[in-house]
Amino acid sequence: MKIYVYLKDPDGFSNAIQEEVEAEVAAIAKAGGLDGEETRALIESRVEKANKALERWVEYGEYVGIDFDTEAGTATVRARS
Repeated sequence: MKIYVYLKDPDGFSNAIQEEVEAEVAAIAKAGGLDGEETRALIESRVEKANKALERWVEYGEYVGIDFDTEAGTATVRARS
């Protein structure tokens, strides 16, 4: 059976991106000795870059379509049209 699901999660994408970027930048800051202002600027830049990259699949930063195929046991994120 094939099932298409269209989900809305207004905070999920932004929160997940923010958390992942902060963790990555924290490691860079610790290793490279970035100060607070440099760290915040890097986080902001990388969050914007990640949001831009996800635009292919995530509409308005909160909608995503997923195709499930229960016979094949797969799930595929549908690119925005």
